Amino acid sequence: MENSRFKQTGYLLLFYLRRDWLLIVGWLIAIVGLMGGAAAKFDNLYGTHKAITAIATTLKTPAMVALFGPFTAKEPYTAAIIYASEMVVFMGLFFAIMNIYFAVKNTRAEEDNGTLELIRAHAVGQLSPLTATVLELILINLIVGILAAGSLEFAQMTGANSLGSWLFGLALAVFGMLFGTLALLMAQLASNARGATSLSYLVLGLFFIARMLTDVKNPDYTWFTVFGLIEKLAVYSSNDWLPVGYMLFLTIVFGAVALIMNTHRDVTSGLLPSRPGRKTASFFLANPFSLVLRLERTSLVIWLCSSFVLGISYGSIFGNIGNLIKTNPAIAKLMGTAAVEAGNRNLILNFAATLSVIFAVIATIPAQITLLKINNDEQRGWLEQVHARSVSRFKLFFSYVIVALFYQAACLFLALLGMGLAGVNTNDVVSLGRFFRAFAGYLPILLVISGITTLCVALLPR
Repeated sequence: MENSRFKQTGYLLLFYLRRDWLLIVGWLIAIVGLMGGAAAKFDNLYGTHKAITAIATTLKTPAMVALFGPFTAKEPYTAAIIYASEMVVFMGLFFAIMNIYFAVKNTRAEEDNGTLELIRAHAVGQLSPLTATVLELILINLIVGILAAGSLEFAQMTGANSLGSWLFGLALAVFGMLFGTLALLMAQLASNARGATSLSYLVLGLFFIARMLTDVKNPDYTWFTVFGLIEKLAVYSSNDWLPVGYMLFLTIVFGAVALIMNTHRDVTSGLLPSRPGRKTASFFLANPFSLVLRLERTSLVIWLCSSFVLGISYGSIFGNIGNLIKTNPAIAKLMGTAAVEAGNRNLILNFAATLSVIFAVIATIPAQITLLKINNDEQRGWLEQVHARSVSRFKLFFSYVIVALFYQAACLFLALLGMGLAGVNTNDVVSLGRFFRAFAGYLPILLVISGITTLCVALLPR
């Protein structure tokens, strides 16, 4: 009886791999290329003792701790240690996003478009589709992790060793699986793919913010933030494999819970109760724009709130950055009070400028996701009811585009606003006007990026 629940799992695994091979290759090239390419440049960037000492000092500041995690390596520092300290958190984020994408795509999305019903109509076990997805995630993460470790070996960074490179690659693979199984768990709770994706990114964002706050306040608590496990590896220094064991344990727990939940729900339904809809549509659903905005409402709220909270979190540490020069009596005495104040202000402005670039990049993500849904929603048949009415394809298309543009502008604005509001509480006050000018400066760039995506969606509908 138990074996029948997993019948044809291997066949479905081969089917998924054959269907997703191009996407897998794309993610593989992006992640491995980024890791290997960056590793190849680090000896040139930090090839001298002076450069390594300077960046090591910078990585110990509260601002950098919030971005990259605490710098706990012991001297002598090497280019490989600096690389691991700067890359491990962000590469973990990329692995988490990749796994959330594939996990939701092959589960809730399959149910939404009716593919799973066709599969389950044959001699396929109840848990076979979900198990095949888990196995696909394992293979994807192993392949990408092994190739990433190989790229680090090939880069031959100063201070690198084989144990550290393989720890880096395999730990990222397990970390990706952790968030992949977590996304599968969210897929059992949500009633559709949009909800599963929103819940997964919400949990990821909360874990990331918790990691950032605990790193600044008390790094010992970072062990309990889930996301913070990836920064406890001490790659290229002590090479600690214990966090990998914790991540593997959580992966098994999340995967087992997802499988159990899957047996207690019907196809196309979620375990979280859906709120009953209105008998008649409201006035605000009388046009395509308001319809798209309503469909994206949940993810919109999550992204906007996350952007604002992220901005506040980083703005709240402006005071620590502004005190870097003040805390060195020798420099303060040498430079004088006025010069120290000016130096502190410049440090804050430089840090704010760097964060503005990061926030601008983050703001493009929800916009691109919304634009890519134009063809996906049409292929799934969700827009047939709209096309049946007197609504032009042009109007429907640009309804998605307008929502996407609003998305990215609002995310960038709220992130900068949160950073500005939190920053005004510091002694070295930076006016909100500077953040508004940053918004005005980066907004045209975001519009160009969305314009390119819109053109690709229109010309390449598949």
